Amino acid sequence: MHKPIIAVPMGDPAGVGPEIIIKALQDRKVQMAARVLIVGDRAVLEQAMTFCKSRLAIEVVEKAAQGCYAEGTITLLDMANVDVKTLRIGQVQAQAGKAAFAYLEKATQLALAQEVDAIATTPINKESLRAADVPHIGHTEMLEELTATKNPLTMFQVFDLRVFFLTRHVSLRRACDLVTEASVYEFIQRCVKALEVLGVQNPSIAVAGLNPHSGEHGLFGDEEVNEIEPAVKRAQADGVRVVGPVPADSVFHFGLKGRYDAVLSLYHDQGHIATKMVDFERTISLTNNMPFLRTSVDHGTAFDIAGSGSVSEVSMVEAIYLAALYAPSFNKDAEEKRG
Repeated sequence: MHKPIIAVPMGDPAGVGPEIIIKALQDRKVQMAARVLIVGDRAVLEQAMTFCKSRLAIEVVEKAAQGCYAEGTITLLDMANVDVKTLRIGQVQAQAGKAAFAYLEKATQLALAQEVDAIATTPINKESLRAADVPHIGHTEMLEELTATKNPLTMFQVFDLRVFFLTRHVSLRRACDLVTEASVYEFIQRCVKALEVLGVQNPSIAVAGLNPHSGEHGLFGDEEVNEIEPAVKRAQADGVRVVGPVPADSVFHFGLKGRYDAVLSLYHDQGHIATKMVDFERTISLTNNMPFLRTSVDHGTAFDIAGSGSVSEVSMVEAIYLAALYAPSFNKDAEEKRG
């Protein structure tokens, strides 16, 4: 069976990224689903193996195609850009932020050159990026620039629940203002296209309500009546299988049970809470609308436990698995578009 090559940039070397990589590579689910190429630093990984009491071999390659990707082996593209003697585990530092950006940049180059099939990212630290004068606050912003992509589309998945976000990193007050007929209609269309790229044909989508009980027909809040319902009706007239607004206290439950292929959440915490309450560690972020597929763990660098070997690898396992699962359909669609 052909297994896709998934590039995993090591993330902040002072955080738990190196440890979750080492643990994930020993998981049977990862071994069966993908060939994993780590973009990172050999000395850091060797140090992390002592934290995790692991004895993996390291295979250093210059190109993804050179790797044998054997069990018990870390296939590594070694950037050799960290001085472990001065690296302070669990602390903000410019060296770590600079290295984390370099790993993502290299992984992006490999994906754009189609040398790898997708990337699965590990945690980075915003303060370390700032200390290194990296002019971006997170992965998505860096990937926007590195791929010249406008408006990447984020989807969360946990088990069979998929969630898109109409708004994300804005205040709740601002998020409410952004719930307009035009924006909801546009996002319904974007969600349909993203799901089809991932191999979900003729998808069904539910739009979450904004107010309690979806406003009870305007009794407390009129966004559903004035903005959401008209957008849903427009999309339905286009032939889209969409319903809503569905009250937020039930729509995610129905999505998890398979009634819908995806739910459109209207603001950040509405969807984040829903997915993470199902299973915090298995909630994975997928970035669509780029030249390649990117998945990511949805936790941070965990400086408080970095270096202890106690971090769970479950989220990293799931991120690699979903990248391998969706990459063939995503790349087939991209190839067809290139003609």
